[in-house]
Amino acid sequence: MAEVSLHNISKSFGDQVALAAVDMTVPDGSFVVLLGPTGAGKTTTLRLISGLDKPDSGQILINGQDVANQTPAQRNVAMVFQQYSLYPHLSVRQNLAFPLKSPILRTPEDEIIRKVAEVAEVLQISHKLDNKATELSGGEMQRVSIGRALVRNPQIYLMDEPLSSLDAKLRSDLRVELKRIQASLGATMLYVTHDQIEAMTMATHVGVLDHGRLVQFGPPREIYEAPVSIYAASRLGSPKINILPANLFPGAPQGAAQIGLRPEHIRIGDGQEAQVLRVEHLGDQTRLHLRFGAVDLITLTDAHTELAKGDTLKIAPQSALYFDANGDRI
Repeated sequence: MAEVSLHNISKSFGDQVALAAVDMTVPDGSFVVLLGPTGAGKTTTLRLISGLDKPDSGQILINGQDVANQTPAQRNVAMVFQQYSLYPHLSVRQNLAFPLKSPILRTPEDEIIRKVAEVAEVLQISHKLDNKATELSGGEMQRVSIGRALVRNPQIYLMDEPLSSLDAKLRSDLRVELKRIQASLGATMLYVTHDQIEAMTMATHVGVLDHGRLVQFGPPREIYEAPVSIYAASRLGSPKINILPANLFPGAPQGAAQIGLRPEHIRIGDGQEAQVLRVEHLGDQTRLHLRFGAVDLITLTDAHTELAKGDTLKIAPQSALYFDANGDRI
């Protein structure tokens, strides 16, 4: 496995800036997740590292080596796309074995058989090994696509929303499996997703991208608790952070235009009055949708609360985050 470093990387497509002066290091053996909306530059980052696209400026190092003049094959990276990249005329077994039969890897036949069997078991597709790819469901196709990367031993795994087409249970199971595999292999993974749950549960580091710029990079807990901006704060957390005018509560610091309150950082029982608009019972907790003055917000309370729509309660902030008029953290 290898450390991957991006130094001042920029990339544009016509007038559209995809990445702008991005500096980022994916540490050896880390699980890095890139977060951001469509167009933020997540997939472009993967394509530049893999060699499918070339940067307009900047330098990409894999294991300390500049890979500017290396082909994708020479870089020894494995990429899993959002859309299935399978050979439809081949069986699942043949699709999984295909990367191992490349002239570069030259894997012995007994090793191919062993690796294919191991990966098929992990991805719960052992019973499908002799099926053609065209006979699989969408979720099964994506599992085979992930498997084609896992059978190899690349310098880095690049994954572009690989779980987005799977059902909820399988998605949850594969989150656990991918993290387990990554940890056991000591693998370096760079993973793109819109799902902040995947980021919080899988990542050792999270990179938050906004219109091609890397606005924050660090452990997911750090970004959750100490975001540099409203934008970064909104990337993690479900329900999302409540962003309210800072003057709604006393004690705002000078220059604060907005206050950010995670749902769990709103204290119930004292403070100012709010009205319950809706109650969501989720089993282990209850979400309260509140009207506070002219704004709405969401907080969490005990799973067995007796609060109901129309009730009035008192709330106060705790562990508040403050932002200036530009949305930057104070």
